[in-house]
Amino acid sequence: MLELAILGLLQEQPRHGYELKKRLSETLGSFWGISFGSLYPALRRLERSGAIEVVDAGATMTSATVPAIPATGSLKGEAAAARLRLVPAPAGRRTRKAYRITPFGHEQFLALLTADDGGDDERLFSVKLAFCRFLDPDARLLFLERRRAEVAERLANARRTRGPAVDRYTRSLVEHRTRSTERDLEWIDDLIATEHQSPDGGGPTSAPSAPEQEGATA
Repeated sequence: MLELAILGLLQEQPRHGYELKKRLSETLGSFWGISFGSLYPALRRLERSGAIEVVDAGATMTSATVPAIPATGSLKGEAAAARLRLVPAPAGRRTRKAYRITPFGHEQFLALLTADDGGDDERLFSVKLAFCRFLDPDARLLFLERRRAEVAERLANARRTRGPAVDRYTRSLVEHRTRSTERDLEWIDDLIATEHQSPDGGGPTSAPSAPEQEGATA
């Protein structure tokens, strides 16, 4: 999921590692706890595979560009200047490097985005939905309808296996999960209806807002 999200963010523009970390936290949610310890290994894996490449974001600063120390006109000042000249000049220091997606990375991104994972993972669906605007209308509709089938099956199982609860707290929890799944199904139906009305994607504000996922972590 992390590599899919990185490739999705790089679809828009090249980004520095710090900016990627910030945008990943916004996209995936703070509960993911994206750290540089998980981000940079993922970037290295993507770079080794040829999915992304490093962009030289700036020139280097060498010792030749360090300004000369002017004469001071005093013995103490000249001695201090001489000591400073003995200090090695700073080594070439590159600015922060940025990463951009390659044509192969774009193909890999679309493959990950359209893959039928055969599961019902809430987080993976959320990541894919965040970037499904990059899909063509038919692929986007297929993605949403596949999700609808998963949620409908989950709801049918919940209703079919609902039995007498041990106490009112357990019964309340079961009912809460069922209502949450019903709202998820209504939300997916709204997304599909909107997709039929505006198959071009419609911009960032056309789709219905996601319901609160009270029962997702439960």
